[in-house]
Amino acid sequence: LTYEPITRDAVEVAEMIGLPEFMVYKTLVVQSMATDKPMLALIASDRQLDLKAMAAAAKEKKVRMASHTDAEKMTGLQVGGISPLMLTNKNWPVYLDQPASELEHIVLSAGERGTQVRVPVTALIRVLHARLAEISRERD
Repeated sequence: LTYEPITRDAVEVAEMIGLPEFMVYKTLVVQSMATDKPMLALIASDRQLDLKAMAAAAKEKKVRMASHTDAEKMTGLQVGGISPLMLTNKNWPVYLDQPASELEHIVLSAGERGTQVRVPVTALIRVLHARLAEISRERD
């Protein structure tokens, strides 16, 4: 699935590719406050990360979102094109928001702005060794 790479906003991407927001997932780079250890959070485009829930899922006291600059440095990918599928070699923990388990497929970045890939949720969990957890909330 491709779109004009003029946006980094996952809700706009969902609109551009003609899919419901709950099916288009964004990949967020999160870090432990104690160790700076990076991890990935995959949540639907119409949701926002719940940092307390993410910390609990990761068994960390506190976590924070990586800045756009740090996320790009750590991943080697542009914000808006960060894909967990391109980062499997890093062995970072991956947390997939629980609602994804109710879907057959989700759509996420293929590793560059303007390109999305539709993947079966069960295969994604297997390939990424992703942990399902309630890590999001409604957007403010």
